[in-house]
Order: sequence, then C-alpha cells, then structure tokens
Amino acid sequence: QVQLVESGGGLVQAGGSLRLSCAASGRAFSSYPVGWFRRAPGKGREFVAAIGYSSGSTLYADSAKGRFTISRDNAKNTVYLQMNSLKPEDTAVYYCAAGRLGGVVLTTTSGYAYWGQGTQVTVSS
Repeated sequence: QVQLVESGGGLVQAGGSLRLSCAASGRAFSSYPVGWFRRAPGKGREFVAAIGYSSGSTLYADSAKGRFTISRDNAKNTVYLQMNSLKPEDTAVYYCAAGRLGGVVLTTTSGYAYWGQGTQVTVSS
C-alpha cells in the first residue's frame, strides 16, 4: 500500500514557475514508477510526466516537454515536478500517482494503482 500527498500548488502569473512535490508513505516506494496527471476544468484527467523507479526513464506529454521536469529523491520518498514557463492552459488540479511495484512507466491512468488527492495550480494571464 502506498499513500501519496501532493503539495506546492498555488497561484502564479504566466511565465512563472512552481515545484510540485509528491510525498509517499509505504514500503518500497523507490520500486514504484510515479506519474503526474492533471485535470483542467471541464476536461478529463491527462498525463503530464512520469518517472521510472530507478529515475533512468522519464516520459513527458508534448505539452510539458521543454518546460516541466520530473525527478525523484528516493531517500526522501518524494517525487517532484518542476514547472517553468507556466501558461494559463496549465491551470488544473495536479495529481501524482504510483504505478505497480517494479512496473514500467506508463502514460495512461489505468496503469496507476495509487493516487493522491491533488493540488490546485492556477496560472493567471
């Protein structure tokens, strides 16, 4: 069992930056792939970025490439999402999710078994 808590969201102007954190409790977190997803008002949950359990593999949505960076500190049981050059269309609730133990990095919500409650990111124009 893995419990996830996101933090770091807030209100920022376009062009600004935020760093989201996903703190995990539970055993063997370092062996889980972790993804970030977001849900904008009136839209479904969409993939943003993901990282493998060894940090050797990362995936990004096209909308995140070049602006967002996912990383993890397994010693702290935490995964980060550094978001730069934020745009109003990045406004959403951001969720982190843990995949299956020892699993591969995936971009679909069905590939993730554990979810946090989300943190709101609002980007003003």
